[in-house]
Amino acid sequence: MTWTRSTSKVIGSAALLAVVAATAACGTGESGASATDTPPGISVSGVGEIQGTPDTLTAQIGVETTADDVTTAIDEANTAVTAVTEAIAAAGVDRADIQTRQVSIDPQYADGFGGGTSTISGYRASNILGVTVRDLSRASAVLGDATRAGGNATRVSGVSFRIDDDSDLIADARSRAFADARDRAEQYASLAGSDLGKVLSITENITGQESAPSFDRSSVSSAVPIEPGQQTVSVSVNVQWALG
Repeated sequence: MTWTRSTSKVIGSAALLAVVAATAACGTGESGASATDTPPGISVSGVGEIQGTPDTLTAQIGVETTADDVTTAIDEANTAVTAVTEAIAAAGVDRADIQTRQVSIDPQYADGFGGGTSTISGYRASNILGVTVRDLSRASAVLGDATRAGGNATRVSGVSFRIDDDSDLIADARSRAFADARDRAEQYASLAGSDLGKVLSITENITGQESAPSFDRSSVSSAVPIEPGQQTVSVSVNVQWALG
C-alpha cells in the first residue's frame, strides 16, 4: 500500500467534493499480459471536517514616520517602535514572541516644478514587528496598548487566529475522512456485485482555515474587541481498494 500526504493552509472555506472512479482490468498488450495482471479496483474520495477554537493570535504591529531628513525619520521611528515594543511586553506577551520583521528607510520625492526633475522632499522610516499572542484573553489589550503607545505612527496588519496544536483535530478529521471514503467504496462495490478488498493506496490533503478579524484604529481608546470564533480543520483522502 502506498501513502501520500500533502498539507496546506488556506484562508476561507473550500468545498471538497467526493469523486468516485472505478478502475477496470486492462486488456492484453504486445507482451501478451492477461487481464488478471491488473486486478479490478475502485478509487474513492472522502472528507472529514471538525471545528476547534483558536488559541493563538498573530499580527504585524509597527510604526511609520516621515521627516525632512533621514536622521529625524529614523530617530522618530526608533522611539515609536520602542514604545510599542514595551507596551506589547507589558501587556503580557513574551519577548521571544516579539520579532522584528522589517526595517526600511525610503526617500520621498516631490514633482519638479513645470515638469522639472523630481527632488527628495523627505524620508519615510518604518519598523514592523511580528507578534504572537498565545493567551487570547490578553489579545485585545495587546492591540489597544500597542496602538496607543505608537500613536498616529502605529500600523497594524495581518491580524489572524490559529490553533497552535491541531494534531488531535487532524487525527479526528482523518478518521472521519477515511470512514467516509470506506462507506462510499462499500456502496459502489455492492452496486458492482463485488466485495471490497485490501487498500492499495491512500492520498491525503489537509487544510486549516485561518480567520482574519478586522481592526479599526478608532477603537484604540479602549481594548480592541476580539472574537476568535471557530476554525475548521478538514482532511480529504483518496483511497484505492482492490475489488474481490
